[in-house]
Amino acid sequence: MSEEEKTPFAWNDPPTRLRKALKQDEFVLFGQPILALRGSGGFVMAEVLIRQREEEQALLPPGEFLPLFEEHEMMPLLDRWVLVRTAQRIAGGCRVPRLAMNVAAQTLLDADFPGFFAETVKRANIPPAAVVFEIDERDLVGRPQAVKRFAERIRSTGGGLAVSGFGRRLDSFEALEALRPDFVKVDGSIILKILKSTTSEGLLKAVLRVGASLRIGVVAECVEEQDVLLRLGALGVGYAQGFGVATPRPLEQLSPRFKAADAA
Repeated sequence: MSEEEKTPFAWNDPPTRLRKALKQDEFVLFGQPILALRGSGGFVMAEVLIRQREEEQALLPPGEFLPLFEEHEMMPLLDRWVLVRTAQRIAGGCRVPRLAMNVAAQTLLDADFPGFFAETVKRANIPPAAVVFEIDERDLVGRPQAVKRFAERIRSTGGGLAVSGFGRRLDSFEALEALRPDFVKVDGSIILKILKSTTSEGLLKAVLRVGASLRIGVVAECVEEQDVLLRLGALGVGYAQGFGVATPRPLEQLSPRFKAADAA
């Protein structure tokens, strides 16, 4: 085996090799379930995560390959690949009613992507609302016009929207009101300190007030401890995600047979 084959993303022609990796399905999707803390509970959504297959079934984390996709402005191609496989998983049967995929900044600028989304869900024969696009807070604030155009077209098709990593910037609250997504995911740096920091708790309460006012579901990210989960429930947080709730698992395992007890 050549050195090039041993190191999947160290080539002389990265764009060609990246396209080949997509064509040959060298990636695998995982899903991390999101738990409802109110009502009947249960998993209401899962975030789609991507890994790359390596030799002997080892998996490379996204930090090993996403920078190359970004450097060569190929994130829209990767997001298309993720979207198609996500739609196929929903069509094949999924325990959670919605799957959320992260959308890259480059994809927000791709005028053709919303049309591709409409075609994909139609071809898969799934409800558009079963797919939720997560927009990072940095893009919400830094690319407001691109986010607005993207959101309008996704909404016109019936797709869902979420803002992830929220709460790192105070100026994002105004942008959130303008966008009015279905969900806002509070950044993990806030949630990890929620039991020890009055500042973090104050930020979370501010997000909850805005969420209640705009009817936006609030998701706490990076929930790792039971005490944190209990505190979030007491504060009125609607949803929780993290290793203390459910670990990521291959997307195909989120089948109709998947149960909440299996996620620990």
